[in-house]
Amino acid sequence: MSELLKSTLGEQIRIEIVGNAGLWSAFADASELEHGILNLAVNARDAMPGGGRLTIETGNTWLDDEYVAALPEPVPPGQYVLVAVTDTGTGMDKATLDRVFEPFFTTKEVGKGTGLGLSQVYGFVRQTGGHIRIYSEPGHGTTVKLYLPRSKTEPDKQEDRSIPTATMLRGNEAILVVEDHDDLRAYSSGVLRDLGYQVFEAADAASAIAFLESSRTIDLLFTDVVLPDGLHGRKIADRARRLHPMIKVLFTTGYTRNAIVHNGRLDAGVNLLSKPFTFRGLAEKVRRILDEQT
Repeated sequence: MSELLKSTLGEQIRIEIVGNAGLWSAFADASELEHGILNLAVNARDAMPGGGRLTIETGNTWLDDEYVAALPEPVPPGQYVLVAVTDTGTGMDKATLDRVFEPFFTTKEVGKGTGLGLSQVYGFVRQTGGHIRIYSEPGHGTTVKLYLPRSKTEPDKQEDRSIPTATMLRGNEAILVVEDHDDLRAYSSGVLRDLGYQVFEAADAASAIAFLESSRTIDLLFTDVVLPDGLHGRKIADRARRLHPMIKVLFTTGYTRNAIVHNGRLDAGVNLLSKPFTFRGLAEKVRRILDEQT
């Protein structure tokens, strides 16, 4: 679709398409998927009136029992193909995010949009048995993630995921969780406490830095990349490393790795856990980072 997108979006929009080696086949209607991606791309263009970057990424992923149990709609656990569409546009606030899938809801001027684009994409994804999530912050762009079920007709190659046991994932280290969304901070902290960690919480950058300046030793900083008070996660991490040279850092964001790195918010190669993440995904990532030799 790259040529179609380039001609549709115009020269002001830079398009980057990032594939994934070994990508599974998805269960979806091809024409509906193309229409959905085009819809998301046009929305992204409209959110970037002065131009910007559109990134489309694909990947294989798992949704586990704990993750799907917390969703408002029924989504089967299992293997999914992820298609993520990210823009560098104006972004959306929480009030807008809460309504984006409503039919005829639009933030565009009268005559500029029907408000059916995202609701149609939502309907298509749900009809396939899939899942859709949107992550956005005002002034920081938007990522829309489509989770399409892996095709059952595809030959099932045994994946060696080398899943650690629950005992191997436990620990007692001290972790500071920095997240401005109350429900996600509570979820992350709850997972880590269930695993035995000492967990401390901060809802913003100022609170996080004040805690780091205390004498308490912290083994891991788990911080969102984009925070509302202008101090993003990388600045907190830089401050943390000056105060605690041995500290490990894990970033999280709803934006994709490629988009967040190319837009200069993180360096390539940093530890990053993409939202939404599962109980096991967080447990495995934290344990692996803490066990790394410095």
